[in-house]
Amino acid sequence: MNKQVAEFIGTFTLVLFGCGSAVIAGGDIGLTGISFAFGLALIGMAYAIGPVSGCHINPAVSLGAVAAGRMTMAEAIKYIIAQVAGAIAAALVLLLIMSGKADYSVATNGLGQNGWGTGYLGEYNMVSAFVFELVASFLFMVVILGSTGKGTPAAMAGLAIGLALVVIHLVGINVTGVSVNPARSIGPALFAGGTAIGQLWLFIVAPILGTVAAGLLFKTGMLDSKA
Repeated sequence: MNKQVAEFIGTFTLVLFGCGSAVIAGGDIGLTGISFAFGLALIGMAYAIGPVSGCHINPAVSLGAVAAGRMTMAEAIKYIIAQVAGAIAAALVLLLIMSGKADYSVATNGLGQNGWGTGYLGEYNMVSAFVFELVASFLFMVVILGSTGKGTPAAMAGLAIGLALVVIHLVGINVTGVSVNPARSIGPALFAGGTAIGQLWLFIVAPILGTVAAGLLFKTGMLDSKA
């Protein structure tokens, strides 16, 4: 249960501060600030709960770990339930906070949900969105598995993973708002509704395909450290 509690808290933190940076402070800090908010939230949680659960805080990462042979499916399912619950709780808290702002409307201002197409940020199409999420998730999982494998300096893993998330956001916010994390997408989408729900499938399927592909690559031993 300790691991599930840690994953709930970690995912809650990532979604609250990551999506919150976009909804509450996006106009002041811009895309760069939002990118760092997600990355720094992950870095903080990596060192806070990493020793307890490994700080996956992402269903795609847990499934990637299963593919790499570093986790059982039974344990991954428990992680995923906690992660999704944490993301939903964070989105609800963010909605409650924003509801106290006189001119806020979730239909108009959103809740940091992911998306693509006409009216969404850079207005990239579905193919662009899918390709970005797939490739970014694959590379993100490569960083995660590589920095936490044998022969690597464990103390630096949280920093490497968090900075990778920053870079992914710097490049991809205009494309999809950046998911690479089904839980991060599910939480805000449930309350934003409409198009966010209709497009949610992409932010579940693409990240999982990307992380599982990375996990399978590591399972072959091709990227094992020789140290």
